[in-house]
Amino acid sequence: MARATAHIGTDQYATTLHVAGRTLIADEPADNGGQDAGLAPYDFLLSALASCTAITLRMYADHKGWPLKAVDVALHFYRNGEKEIIDRVVTLDGDLTPEQRERLLQVTERTPVTKTLKQGLTIATTLRDA
Repeated sequence: MARATAHIGTDQYATTLHVAGRTLIADEPADNGGQDAGLAPYDFLLSALASCTAITLRMYADHKGWPLKAVDVALHFYRNGEKEIIDRVVTLDGDLTPEQRERLLQVTERTPVTKTLKQGLTIATTLRDA
């Protein structure tokens, strides 16, 4: 399935990522000691959820032949005490029936990244010498 690598040297905290044949930069904002040279890790997390939501809804509507013109996904990650929360607002543009809108809302809750985040996952870590 998906693979990624990350490399950080002595620059605070610019990190080079290699994913799917592309190179991306991650960093922390200046107020967190970084150089703001790229997205922060939680920005990437939200980007994954937002893009998966939009793409899945587009694919579903296309498959059904529904008149969906556009999907906008707005996310907000925050903490409330010990609890971590992502608020997601999905805006659907198109001449959709109430039943189609409800079905797309149901599909939103079953997108692959949504399911992964909601169920949690196992992370197996191995340490090796350079």
